[in-house]
Amino acid sequence: MTAADAVAGERSQLTIPPRPRTWPRAAAIVAALAAFTILTTIPAIGGVELDFASIARNWTNGADRIVQMLTPDWSILPRTWQPLLETLEMALVDAAISAVLAVPLSLWAARPTNPNGVARRAVRFVLNVVRAVPDLVYATVLVAMVGVGTLPGIITLVLFDIGIVVKLVSEAIDSADAHYMEAGRAAGGTQTQINRVTALPQSWPAIASQVLYSLELNVRISAILGLVGAGGIGRLIDEMRGFYRYDALGTIVLEILVVVIAIEVASNLLRKRLR
Repeated sequence: MTAADAVAGERSQLTIPPRPRTWPRAAAIVAALAAFTILTTIPAIGGVELDFASIARNWTNGADRIVQMLTPDWSILPRTWQPLLETLEMALVDAAISAVLAVPLSLWAARPTNPNGVARRAVRFVLNVVRAVPDLVYATVLVAMVGVGTLPGIITLVLFDIGIVVKLVSEAIDSADAHYMEAGRAAGGTQTQINRVTALPQSWPAIASQVLYSLELNVRISAILGLVGAGGIGRLIDEMRGFYRYDALGTIVLEILVVVIAIEVASNLLRKRLR
């Protein structure tokens, strides 16, 4: 028997091990999630009450309003230009302010860029408090403090943007490879120098991406904040809703949709250039 025949015989004896059975585990996980979801809809044990009978009885009310919104009243367009421009200005100003504030806060909230555990936890605690308060609560309180207008909306959106951007960027810094910072420490650099020379250049793409994302969110959120008097096109939405002019609301929603899509397209182009 030649060596080639021996090798061929050994190969013929090799068998592929059976594929492990993973479906029972997956089925158990799906069943557990389904059971948990069902339990959360049972009011007797503290779940959320889902009144499907009420939906079946009253669905025509919502259907009528949807039909009205699907037939936009274009005569409202001239009244929307100024509030929509105000909304865009608020979104841009908020994104710019939050970008400036998010840079140092993101470095202070991340472990590799802030080894001081006490200071880092203090920054994260403050940011958690900022994120815990709903936007409408901020807007309502600020409207009572400084009056109706764009200023309370701007302050609210800045707080919202900082909470989102700093959290996402600091988590990106935590999960990134920090060996380059160890090289900076070995060279005798201070933490500030290391952050400025190594960490900050590595973080620019993440910061820019999250700021652009917050810009998209600002347009949507500012439309809601206007319902409590915080400026923007939300005040016009509240007025049209009060007069049950859902056809005019349909026009405003279409405008916001066009603006959001345009911002998203521009943001995607900028992200590609930043990569």
